[in-house]
Parts: sequence; C-alpha cells; structure tokens
Amino acid sequence: MPEVPRLSAEQRAGALVVAIAGRTARAHARADLKAGRISLAELLDQARTDEQLASMRVPALLDALPGYGKVRAAALLRELKIAESRRIRGLGPHQRAALLQRISQAAQSRS
Repeated sequence: MPEVPRLSAEQRAGALVVAIAGRTARAHARADLKAGRISLAELLDQARTDEQLASMRVPALLDALPGYGKVRAAALLRELKIAESRRIRGLGPHQRAALLQRISQAAQSRS
C-alpha cells in the first residue's frame, strides 16, 4: 500500500484555501441556478472552462433546479442512465444534450 504523502503546514493551508474556494464557487452556482439568475445550459457551458464547477456532482446540480428535489433528480438520472456519482465534467455530449432537453421540456410543461 502506498504511503500517504506528508504535506507541510503551508501546503496544507494552501490546499485548504483551494478547497474552500471550490466549495464556495459551487455553492454560488447552485444558488444562482435556484434563483433563476443562470440557466442550466449556461452553467454547463461555464463548467467546460471552470474546473471548480466541473467537479460538481450532477445530483447536486439537479437539486438546485427549481421544482427538483432529491427524489425527482434521482428519477431523472435513472431515466437518462446517468450514474449518481457522475460529475459535470464526466457527462458525455449525449448525456448533456438529453439532460438539457428533459429539463427544458419539464420547464415548458410547467409554464
């Protein structure tokens, strides 16, 4: 079994700052999505270049959508055959397109 790397106090502090920045960026993105300040398509486009957003899990992303909770998000993931452990960066082009199409259809039917 490989040995766990030893980090100096400065390295650990730096890693902590990076981790906090990532969690904060993902929380802001979820809040913007929930409030309607950003669309799902815009967030997915931003995640192509923003590594912090790309590391967000898809179920957390769906939970932030208005009208979606854990149960509805899990049902949608099962229907689209997307693993619950999938991160945004791991979505393939077909999965991404199917997700956007399904979310836009649901939004139109509620309107």
